[in-house]
Amino acid sequence: MVSIAPNRLAERPGVDPDTFAREIAPSATPVVLRGQVAHWPAVAAGKAGPRAIAEYVARFSGGAPLDTMIARPEVGGRFFYDPDWNGFNFVRQQVPLPGLMAELLRLAESGETAPHAIYANAAAAPAHSPGWAEANRLDLPVDATARLWIGNAAAVATHYDASPNIACVVAGRRRFTLFPPDQLANLYIGPLDHTLAGPPVSMVDPEAPDLERYPRFAEAWRNAQTAELGPGDAIFMPALWWHHVKALDPINVLVNYWWGEDSAASPFLALVHAMMAVRDLPDAERAAWRGWFDHLVFDANAPQAGAHLPERVRTVLGAPSDERSARIRRFLIAALQRLG
Repeated sequence: MVSIAPNRLAERPGVDPDTFAREIAPSATPVVLRGQVAHWPAVAAGKAGPRAIAEYVARFSGGAPLDTMIARPEVGGRFFYDPDWNGFNFVRQQVPLPGLMAELLRLAESGETAPHAIYANAAAAPAHSPGWAEANRLDLPVDATARLWIGNAAAVATHYDASPNIACVVAGRRRFTLFPPDQLANLYIGPLDHTLAGPPVSMVDPEAPDLERYPRFAEAWRNAQTAELGPGDAIFMPALWWHHVKALDPINVLVNYWWGEDSAASPFLALVHAMMAVRDLPDAERAAWRGWFDHLVFDANAPQAGAHLPERVRTVLGAPSDERSARIRRFLIAALQRLG
């Protein structure tokens, strides 16, 4: 199987804020926004070559060091678990931004064909690169923190984000391969509580899939969509779309923005708790609880499940509000404390 998915991601030229708010953000469809951030000074530096982008990024030092993953050359740039599953095939170090860029530039200019892989991920600009977001503004209506992803030629395992995501390529080229949420069962998800960097990942390497071990991945691949992005391009990825990202050049810089997720009300944590509380019940009980979930959560009429009650006593069955969220949290905390 080749590493280019059979279906191309939809593309359109960079959009204005109003079009993004009306057409792009509400959709459940990923789209490449060609040239969306081509006006950024950082993109101009990225197009000028490795030394120019290394010097430009290092200019924004002065913040906290970056959480950086470093892997041996033999892993081929694929950050993943180690062979015995007890740990990972990389180590983590806290690296100051100037040192990170100096090492990436050294490797880029050395001509090494298989250097060790370096990847600093999700570094919030205000804390790690003060001034970056002001110098390179995203002219789209998203309330989100700019986060930097910096490294050499490396691959991020297929994973999902719980919130919508805009990713903007500053330097280097990146290949994005996306899988719709309904392909979850065909991606062979790894451990939920022992992960590389937060969300669970697919155990399948899309560039070298083992179809004997993971036969259903063939169906996921038939539904995959791909695109290659260069400096100035961006991509919108709706929440819960799985994506594999491969950086292709000696120095790669990307900035992303997540928004719209309430981390205190994580559906993922609710899912994990349901695995403990519901999944292993006798069939009849599990079917009965499915009725509860459908009635109160998944059914189209679930928001009206408490409509027969006076509004003042609907409490956790009421309409979404800060007050309801606070009440639910208090209820859950008290219940968990009683369980010890």
